[in-house]
Amino acid sequence: MPLSEQEQRLLDEMERHLLHNDADVVSAPSGDRTLSYRNLVYGALLLLAGIGGLIFGVILGDQWGIVVGVIGFAAMLAGVMLAVTPVRRTGPAEPRSRTAPQRKDSSSFMDRMNDRWDRRHDGR
Repeated sequence: MPLSEQEQRLLDEMERHLLHNDADVVSAPSGDRTLSYRNLVYGALLLLAGIGGLIFGVILGDQWGIVVGVIGFAAMLAGVMLAVTPVRRTGPAEPRSRTAPQRKDSSSFMDRMNDRWDRRHDGR
């Protein structure tokens, strides 16, 4: 059942609003700090080593086990802190536009969704 003119205008307005808000989220200024892939990897490895140390400390069970467990816990904590701590960007920050992304085609959102739905169900 086709949409009335008022419903189509409302849908187009909602789509423009959504695209505008998504563009705002994507282009929101994040300052000069960002997460580092290298720190994420090193943090994950340190976290895994800490878990291993904690398990080994539980297996030992004596006074040395407590020491190894505490060191393992500290390594886990340091790994998480390393992984989630942002680092300063070294390159110049690129200016981001606050405009909505341009579309490649002129079809409406609902037309594209209907086409995807039809393709999905025709391919059964």
